[in-house]
Amino acid sequence: MNRLRTYITRRLIHAVIVLFIVSVLIFSIMRLLPGDPILLYLSQSANLENMNQEMIDALTKKHGLDQPLPVQYFRWLTNIFRGDWGRSIFYNEDIGQLMLERFPVTLHLSLTSVIVSTILGILIGLVAAVKRGKLVDKLIMPLTYLGISAPVFWVCVMLMYVFGVELDLLPIAGYTSPFKDFWFSVKQSIMPITCMAIFGIAGCARQMRSSVLEVLPQDYIRTAWSKGLKERQIVIKHVLKNSLSPVVTFLGVIFKNVIGGSVLVETIFAIPGVGRLLVSSIFAHDYVVVQSITFVIALLVLLVNIIVDLSYGWLDPRVRFE
Repeated sequence: MNRLRTYITRRLIHAVIVLFIVSVLIFSIMRLLPGDPILLYLSQSANLENMNQEMIDALTKKHGLDQPLPVQYFRWLTNIFRGDWGRSIFYNEDIGQLMLERFPVTLHLSLTSVIVSTILGILIGLVAAVKRGKLVDKLIMPLTYLGISAPVFWVCVMLMYVFGVELDLLPIAGYTSPFKDFWFSVKQSIMPITCMAIFGIAGCARQMRSSVLEVLPQDYIRTAWSKGLKERQIVIKHVLKNSLSPVVTFLGVIFKNVIGGSVLVETIFAIPGVGRLLVSSIFAHDYVVVQSITFVIALLVLLVNIIVDLSYGWLDPRVRFE
């Protein structure tokens, strides 16, 4: 137990260091982009003739952009820990409220994609390993190569064209909460979730197949066969759990790719999630919005990685937290 506490403490300290580095990088990169966020905002919200230096100076001071960069950074970071995410320049709204409205949409699609990727990937990989060298395995493996290498935007466009335009089976844009209209929400979510999950399904299937192939020749599996146990019992009770450790490692990669892919998917399918908000904020040079969203995403990825690492001890008792 002491080792576990020490391990968790050490990982949390590493997470804080990584978050600090991420915050510094994103703050610096946004300031290096050409263009003035105040001028961009005024050019889209008012007539160019009505713009004057007083208006520009007032907005610059309001959003704290007149302060030196180190002051801006530490002020933003300090406000975050106080629960104040700041105010968007482009949307002129509280950033915390903006993220509260958008993150549930992204998390709904992302978590569903991770669940679909994990379940289908494990099942497909398990079948491919058990049927190694047979027709099923020979069909599955080339498809996993395609799933790993296919660009997300290309998959999105192909699905929209086939199922949205040609067959007219699924809506090609928008998002509806499942609490508002469950079945229409499912129809709207099928294509975005498929696009976000395809890499995870393929990668998880390949990882699961390799892991199962390593477990099948073990002595305890031969013993189970010699006892006359049915194939289903051996696979479920002995092979499955002992093959999951490497797959769990891959879950962190799946979650990271799903979150990253949500930026493209939400933009293409016009989904009002945090990924689309991030893209529009980058183009608008809305510094604080980009910084806040990136900070939260980095925090989520780090927490998922810590949870994945801690799950090793449950799946494999031989693992020790050093």
